[in-house]
Amino acid sequence: MEYLHWDEKIITDFSEKAITDMYERGYVFTRIGKGVMHQTRSVRIDLSKFELSSENRRVLKKTEPLRIGISPLPLPAYGIEIGKIGSDFYSAKFGKGIMSAFKIKEMVTDQSKSNFNALLNFAQAATAIGYAICYSNQKILHYSYPFYDLKTSPKDMGLGMMIRAINFAKEAGMKYVYLGSLQRPTDTYKLQFVGLEWFDGGPNGLKKWSNDIEKVKKILNE
Repeated sequence: MEYLHWDEKIITDFSEKAITDMYERGYVFTRIGKGVMHQTRSVRIDLSKFELSSENRRVLKKTEPLRIGISPLPLPAYGIEIGKIGSDFYSAKFGKGIMSAFKIKEMVTDQSKSNFNALLNFAQAATAIGYAICYSNQKILHYSYPFYDLKTSPKDMGLGMMIRAINFAKEAGMKYVYLGSLQRPTDTYKLQFVGLEWFDGGPNGLKKWSNDIEKVKKILNE
């Protein structure tokens, strides 16, 4: 799977300030390798402006009694069911070879190769059926690489997980939630949230954050 990006940098300063500054400049962590960041059409939510819409509340109600938890990475005890749920999910949604169980294990257990430091888990009846491999610090949460059990999860599970992660970050006093990038027409579901901004990379080379939703919808459908 090809990912849209205009620039790549490999960082060596992993302080919270340095990483937060890179995200502010439109860069996001990747799974390619330690320190590798891509500047892309990043999308984020300004949590000072975020509030649940009626549609968000509908999704939360439909995905009850799902509960969110967080574990720091690397995981001290890794269960192989995490990798299986993830590899099955990505194979079904995007095709075989997109994300292997081995890669998921590496991302959540090997700090020397992974940029991510938090695993969100989403449990139903005390059993985790969904996960998201994330980067977080006191100011930002990068919600990334979500996956869930396609057999046991309720309808709207993906959105239910995302909305709960946004609420979690807001309640934790963070400033922004980053939701990956906008690069395909199917990414328009990310545009529904109050407080949304996206990183506009050009074509004139002027890179800045924008809240012009109609403009990015047009870009995605070109």
